[in-house]
Amino acid sequence: MPPAYQHRVLYGDTDQMGVVYYANYLRFFEGARNEWIRALGLSYREIEERGIFLPVLEVGVRYQRPARYDDVLEIDLTVTHTRVKIRFDYVVRILHPVPAPGAKESSPGSVVACLGHSVHACIGRDLRPTRAPEWLLAALAPASAKASSIRSSADGQNS
Repeated sequence: MPPAYQHRVLYGDTDQMGVVYYANYLRFFEGARNEWIRALGLSYREIEERGIFLPVLEVGVRYQRPARYDDVLEIDLTVTHTRVKIRFDYVVRILHPVPAPGAKESSPGSVVACLGHSVHACIGRDLRPTRAPEWLLAALAPASAKASSIRSSADGQNS
């Protein structure tokens, strides 16, 4: 699987308080999804040219800590799917956070800025739900196996 997607926070990503505007995390999720799909050897364009569209059905974000201008964000994702839906789970980390105004120094290491997810439906050209074609399921298979093993190891730690 590809390395985590990274994004350096631009001034235009921030709000009047100098922190990343809450809705911009959805753009960061999209960037991570795009690069993840590209690492499968596909692109959204190719998927759509082959007659499958992946609109967002649901999205959720849980904010943990504000990211600021010039922070470098790293977005990891895991993927699970059924024949009709694909779920992406995101962990956005701030790598070596920029100090908050008035703070003496930044936090060492990385900290979680937010957790999120998005659920996408497979729809055809007629805009009706459809089963994912075999070529898409085959491309998703390694990711699903990885997500299953991640969940299994996490479940084992809770026992």
